[in-house]
Amino acid sequence: MNPLLASVFALSLGVASLVAADTPAKPKAKAESPKAPARFVNDGNPERLKSPLLIKPDENIAYGPHRMQKLYFWRAKSDQPTPLLFYIHGGGWNNGDRSSVNGMLKEALDAGISVVSVEYRTIKDSTEDKVVPPVKGPMLDCARALQLCRSKAKEWNLDKTKVGAAGGSAGACTSLWLAFHDDLADPQSADPIARESTRLTCAAVQVPQTTLDPKQMREWTPNSRYGAHAFGITGDAQKKESSFDAFYAAREKIMPWIKEYSPYELVTRDDPPVGLFFVTPPNLGKDEQDPTHTANFGAKLKEHCDEIKVPCELVYPGAPNITHAKPNDFIKAHLRPELK
Repeated sequence: MNPLLASVFALSLGVASLVAADTPAKPKAKAESPKAPARFVNDGNPERLKSPLLIKPDENIAYGPHRMQKLYFWRAKSDQPTPLLFYIHGGGWNNGDRSSVNGMLKEALDAGISVVSVEYRTIKDSTEDKVVPPVKGPMLDCARALQLCRSKAKEWNLDKTKVGAAGGSAGACTSLWLAFHDDLADPQSADPIARESTRLTCAAVQVPQTTLDPKQMREWTPNSRYGAHAFGITGDAQKKESSFDAFYAAREKIMPWIKEYSPYELVTRDDPPVGLFFVTPPNLGKDEQDPTHTANFGAKLKEHCDEIKVPCELVYPGAPNITHAKPNDFIKAHLRPELK
């Protein structure tokens, strides 16, 4: 299989497996149409997974008091400290779980890269916790989980100077937020975990939302409909106002939040290299079949990074000059360059 097409199967929002067999029809009775499997829903139990983990984790620890603030660690076999792949699952900050790391897990471990897959509070959880805006909850949760990993460097045999983030969709958005955000470490904190860095060596992400600005989204992809929930914005059915229309109307009011949580807004010259992986080519200025995961997000971030001189690779079917066909290739090139 073409390696670029193979990477499609690692996407955190992949199609659910068909695990239920059809019920045999009774004799002389009309057969019923087979029912589609139920869509996985994150019900607040971090132990319930969409898919089984292919490899049992070595550690399972909490990084905060909330039931969802847990991370799962796989140790690469090595006599020397290993780099770390820090994986953030997708699902719109509402669904999904750590099992989507399966697509990258074994290859990373085989390359001598340890792996963490992190769970985090959903938008619903953050709203219940009165976090404003709600997207702050999952993003800061992932930052804290990353700091905890660095604090475990000696115990887990990690080289904390080599950390790459990966994930799909909302997890990809959070990964880019970490990649571009200023260091959240507090050197003066009494908490040793809070003194650890949140900066990354690289990020390799699949179908990311690279902006949370509704104006940019609509300009890039006119039928955009994603992002209102990140800021706690809902539509009005009686007025026939969609959540995205309400989001767009509130743009000026929430601009400080957009500037803080939209990856596009945070790019600066000192940021690490990023790889952006999509399953369809860009189609700028046109409606898309899947506007939430369109490569238009990647094309515009690539353009922005090129202007600022931040290394950025954009990969999609038919893309020119592909150096790394899949996220694991990008991660290995930056965390284990000696393997070339």
